[in-house]
Amino acid sequence: MSEEKKPEELAKGYEPGHVEKKWYQFWLEKNYFAVDEKSTKPTYSMVIPPPNVTGVLHMGHALNNTLQDILARYKRMQGFNVLWLPGMDHAGIATQLVVERQLAKEGIKRETIGREKFVEKVWEWKEKSGGLILDQQKRLGISVDWDRSRFTLDEGLSQAVKKVFVDLYNEGLIYRGNRLVNWCPRCQTAVSDLEVKHTETKGSLWHIKYGDLVVATTRPETMLGDTAVAVNPDDPRYKKYVGQKIKLPLTNREIPVIADSYVDMKFGSGVVKITPAHDPNDYEMAKRHNLPMISIFDSKGVVNDAGGVYKGLKNIDARKKVIEDLTALNLIVKEEPHNLSVGRCDRCDTNIEPMLSDQWFVKIKSLAAPAIKVVEEKKIQFIPENWTKTYLDWMYNINDWCISRQLWWGHRIPAWHCTTCKKIVVALETPKACPCGGALEQDKDVLDTWFSSALWPFSTMGWPEKTKLLEKFYPTSTLVTGFDIIFFWVARMIMMGLHFMKDVPFDTVYIHALVRDERGQKMSKSKGNTVDPLELVNDYGTDSLRFTLASLVGAGRDIKFSEDRLDGYRNFINKIWNATRFALNALQNVKLQTKVNESELDLPDRYIVHQLKVTIDEVTKALEEFRFTDAATSLYKFTWNEFCDWYLELSKPVLYGTDEKKKSQSGYVLIETLNRVVRMLHPFIPFITEEIYHLLPNHGESVMIQPYPKSDEAFLKLGSEKAAKEIELIKEVVTSIINIGTATLAALIGAGGYGTPIVTGLALNDIPTILQGAIPAALMSLIAYVLFEIADRIFIPKGLR
Repeated sequence: MSEEKKPEELAKGYEPGHVEKKWYQFWLEKNYFAVDEKSTKPTYSMVIPPPNVTGVLHMGHALNNTLQDILARYKRMQGFNVLWLPGMDHAGIATQLVVERQLAKEGIKRETIGREKFVEKVWEWKEKSGGLILDQQKRLGISVDWDRSRFTLDEGLSQAVKKVFVDLYNEGLIYRGNRLVNWCPRCQTAVSDLEVKHTETKGSLWHIKYGDLVVATTRPETMLGDTAVAVNPDDPRYKKYVGQKIKLPLTNREIPVIADSYVDMKFGSGVVKITPAHDPNDYEMAKRHNLPMISIFDSKGVVNDAGGVYKGLKNIDARKKVIEDLTALNLIVKEEPHNLSVGRCDRCDTNIEPMLSDQWFVKIKSLAAPAIKVVEEKKIQFIPENWTKTYLDWMYNINDWCISRQLWWGHRIPAWHCTTCKKIVVALETPKACPCGGALEQDKDVLDTWFSSALWPFSTMGWPEKTKLLEKFYPTSTLVTGFDIIFFWVARMIMMGLHFMKDVPFDTVYIHALVRDERGQKMSKSKGNTVDPLELVNDYGTDSLRFTLASLVGAGRDIKFSEDRLDGYRNFINKIWNATRFALNALQNVKLQTKVNESELDLPDRYIVHQLKVTIDEVTKALEEFRFTDAATSLYKFTWNEFCDWYLELSKPVLYGTDEKKKSQSGYVLIETLNRVVRMLHPFIPFITEEIYHLLPNHGESVMIQPYPKSDEAFLKLGSEKAAKEIELIKEVVTSIINIGTATLAALIGAGGYGTPIVTGLALNDIPTILQGAIPAALMSLIAYVLFEIADRIFIPKGLR
């Protein structure tokens, strides 16, 4: 028996708080999470999707971290040398916004203190408050190699980022150009599609006279930048106008009428205005027809010189004035309600303005081609498979990537502009002067956060240096992530890995679901339906949360999360605890027999060992195929139904009997089975399994470093399929008796399953004692089980069972 605690000292219910702190600290002290670079074991590696430095733990993180930890613990127990590398993203826009708001409370603007001082302030904030999520992750029990944690702005990664930029530039794959981008007037920077959230908004569709034509538009203020109107070439109403010029209202300009098949003849009047500098579809049309592009807004969304008399007006004010002037000229035919999708900055909720801007771009087509090929050839596999099509569809239609951001926090672009000849010098180290002798000024922009994240699988292992870690663990094995960043992170890691490492960054991409509320709605603060994982951990324990998430993940896109499910799996955790208490109490004075023959074992023992073998196979196969829910379901059914409900009941006559040899043999089977149950469950629920493992008489240093059970172990040869079938027959009979007895007793009592029994004078606890002399001991436990089960169904409300 374990020396840590005596069975009678164990709490009647599992108490996770103290247990979780104790064992996580134990694992850290033992250095179990660390990878061994010198080991000859087969390798398994993962890089954690780096959370934002501004982030706090949410349900998406809880799910993602849980699934990765299941894989990491499972693979370690299988004998792999596991590298699970943690880290954090500097989150350019989000972090700069946080610090700007803090300074604003002190009445300070970043422009006032300047770039260098502001960046110092951000680093100070990062050291004090940033990375809170890393400590929160530890509450989930994740087994990452904390000593290897990386930050996307640390020195090593900065060198990797600069080298990639310089190399791509020298290869002609990075260029600077004036193109249309998503622009945030509040953050004063270009943003990626990922950082734009689209919301349905009630707006208007104005029909405006452009000479003989009527144009339909949702943004009349942008007409100041129109360079054409367009019709569909197949629209018979307007064929005669194609090639003509018309006067643009409110201006002194004439613009052409063009024909383009993009125009929807059924939308509005079938005539659309073309404003290339402020609409992505118009921009593409302008390139096809070689139209000029006129920007009418400055970076803050204010009308510039090109807007004529409207100069100085904010965009929303310009709209009101334009409509007012058009109305005065009797040029508005009608205004009608129209729902439209408005893009807003994900960080500050400001309306995004499509704008022409000088930015840095990556030519993406040549990088995308090999990244398409490796997925089509199954060198990288998406699970579930349907995400392969999603990935390929986007990759085949990929556009050049805008990688510059007009921020102060981030990787400064390693490019310098000559003040004399205007040449751009791109270099790893700061050049002293331009080749022409002129002074150089470094580009003010920083790189998109996703640029550094795209290098994550190899930059975190020391690249561009040829480190032992990189040689041993790249390519990584598995990437676990959400579907919302397939394009913005997964695809870019594949492209960069292939280009710079000449190999895929991982062979498997497991795409997990999105955690929604119990009604299927996306969790958001505005809806008030967010759930704090740490509050759930405090209330239910980490293991309950982890097992709930693993049980719900399935193969779908959404998880409908509710605390009812969490409460149910907390009961499961307690079931395991109570089964352990029973086993240890029943066997505390029993010397276990370790040399046992199948022929000597009772039917229940042979049955449970067989079912254990079947479950090991099921769970192992499910985990190898990333079917986390199936693995969790198999573990739940075996542990609760087979082991706790049936086997322990069937074992009681022997364990409480007087035949010491039988007791010793059954006790051996019980403890060996429980040991394997604990080991199988450990990747899912690490804390309670470590606690229970140390209570078992056959425990070692830690369950975490024990081998994962295999179905070919010598102990499992004691199982019998024939015994399992016989027990199944008994279970069917007993279940039928319970069902009949329940219905009969309910009818007699007249309680309908919920009333107060009228039978008095005899306690159910007395019945087994009364029957003991007449019925063989082997059946006594089953009879008691039947009676208690009937009573449970009759007298206890369904919701409380």
